[in-house]
Amino acid sequence: MSIAQVVEQRFQHWIAGADVTSADGATFVTENPTTGRAWGKFALGAPTDVNEAVHAAQSARKAWAKISPTRRGRMMMRWADKIAENAERLGRLESIQNGKLASELVLQARIVPDWLYYYGGLADKIEGRVIPLDRTSVLNYTMREPLGVIGVVMPWNSPLFLAVMAIAPALAAGNTVVVKPSEVTSASMLEAAKLAKEADFPDGVINVITGGRDTAEALVSHSGVAKIAFTGGVEAGRKVAVSTASRFAHATLELGGKSASIVFPDADLAQAEAGLLAGIFAAAGQTCVAGSRALIHRSIHDQLLQRLVERAADIRIGDPLVSSTQMGPIATRSQLSKNEVMVQRAVADGAKVAFGGERIRPDGFRDGFFFSPTILTNVRPHDFIAQNEVFGPVLSVIPFDDEEEALTIANDTQFGLAAGVWTMDLRRAHRMARALEAGTVWINMYRGITFNSPFGGYKASGIGRQNGIEAIDSYLQTKSVWCELDEVAQDPFVLRS
Repeated sequence: MSIAQVVEQRFQHWIAGADVTSADGATFVTENPTTGRAWGKFALGAPTDVNEAVHAAQSARKAWAKISPTRRGRMMMRWADKIAENAERLGRLESIQNGKLASELVLQARIVPDWLYYYGGLADKIEGRVIPLDRTSVLNYTMREPLGVIGVVMPWNSPLFLAVMAIAPALAAGNTVVVKPSEVTSASMLEAAKLAKEADFPDGVINVITGGRDTAEALVSHSGVAKIAFTGGVEAGRKVAVSTASRFAHATLELGGKSASIVFPDADLAQAEAGLLAGIFAAAGQTCVAGSRALIHRSIHDQLLQRLVERAADIRIGDPLVSSTQMGPIATRSQLSKNEVMVQRAVADGAKVAFGGERIRPDGFRDGFFFSPTILTNVRPHDFIAQNEVFGPVLSVIPFDDEEEALTIANDTQFGLAAGVWTMDLRRAHRMARALEAGTVWINMYRGITFNSPFGGYKASGIGRQNGIEAIDSYLQTKSVWCELDEVAQDPFVLRS
């Protein structure tokens, strides 16, 4: 099926295991970024709707707690199986919503179950400890307990994949969830939640409320939500941090990046070229870990730049549902405008466009939100374009002369999400990995991520970690239990000889 055959869809909230219309009947419309035309109509969540979803999640906590951790884990695995069976449908649904390649999003939907399998397996591995006290008549032990209701607020670039990264450890820890997906890409999370019902999840354990910023703010500020798991931009993340802190709620924040890909003279240039291209032009640069700064050693700068320009010119742009397409549109009108404005500002600041730099209109998709793969040169490390996230297919190329300069440039931003290093010098590679201020460092590769390896940012790129055992710990709280075993009363007001 091509994008031209896609028909408009209608969706409601998913609360307590059922489709629910907004209390006031309000809806909003989403656009297909490939065609620029309306595609979906969704329920617009108001505070009343958010309150209903949170109450459903609170009510479901008892039913969820009565299920043993082992059975909860197996239930999560059955949900994983359901998602795997529907991966093609879910991935293509996401591609229609955000314009990313269907091949990439179907692949994401196929690996989403790995997170549910992993955390489902950890559900019955959550254990307390017995504390050896000096007072030997007292038994002191700890219990690890769920936080309560978790609010999950996710962006539009990898909607189901990123949501499950938060939902899986939350459920394994015994929490219930209310998900507020991006208003751009709400459909796949709604469909996945319905699959959880098919996997026999109690009603209310997973709820999905759709809407925009006001809906998200209502969820973030709700007194019944114990923690917010948020992925998105820095300023929105700052507001989440302030709101949750003001009521002593927890938060995991995965925010923006301005990741540097550093290429040394001894690098395998074919490997580096592939990594740089994938890091910025895959997904049209719409990923938090996009390698948007290419720091290239001056001795190979011109050579590698020329190779990158030639490859960028060959990228096939068009219908993301077609297998031969290599890059789809930008997800929203506002993001397309941001790409244009930031490139224009970069040029005004002295940058030169080595390739692209403008909106394009492929045949058959004249109204789509397409932006050319863009490579900028003559960019200085402190230019606006080198310090701020574009979230589009825009690569800033910056030369460097030695290892120390490369580190200085790479670390000198507010962000610290990821970095890439290309070199055949083993000692240099690990020196760089140690010195780079980033939560993830890839050596001679880029954009690797998996369920059992921690992921998160330094500095303004976020707080906390997703994936791995560290993630499940952040959805738990510890209770210390003290029990006097001696039959003799411990009365502090009775004198003893």
